[in-house]
Amino acid sequence: MKILNASEPGLGSSMTEEETRDFLSNTRLFARLGTIDEKTDPNVHPVWYYFDNERIYFQTGKNSKKLRNIKNKNNIYFCIDQTNLPYKGVRGKGTAIISEDINKNIPIVEKIMLKYTGSLDNNMARFLMDSLKRGESVIIEIIPHFYATWDNSKGAM
Repeated sequence: MKILNASEPGLGSSMTEEETRDFLSNTRLFARLGTIDEKTDPNVHPVWYYFDNERIYFQTGKNSKKLRNIKNKNNIYFCIDQTNLPYKGVRGKGTAIISEDINKNIPIVEKIMLKYTGSLDNNMARFLMDSLKRGESVIIEIIPHFYATWDNSKGAM
């Protein structure tokens, strides 16, 4: 895991590898994904995600703008950060891979639903799982090239 220091000098420092993995695994924040559209304009998409200690996964509809953008250019930028003091977060760049394999994708969607809704037995979880099983959505796997991290709790705030 390549970690860069993205903290402003004097305001904090970067997270360790263990802190980065813990932050990505255990926070229920939205990931914001940056993609490039067909006109080369940037697009930002908030998503629920799952981190498996190596890669980041999210579900999206087959007709979504983010999927169209990724099909055209599979470079992706991501940012996951706290908006309350002390500020802390992880951002980075990676390569996006599209998975349409429903059997492979089901356990990933289950982990996303458990992380964000706490259960597989609720309307949101059922809706998103049914969408996947009907072939209406896919999983995007991000292979990160680096993580740029900051943690202002380690500095003067």
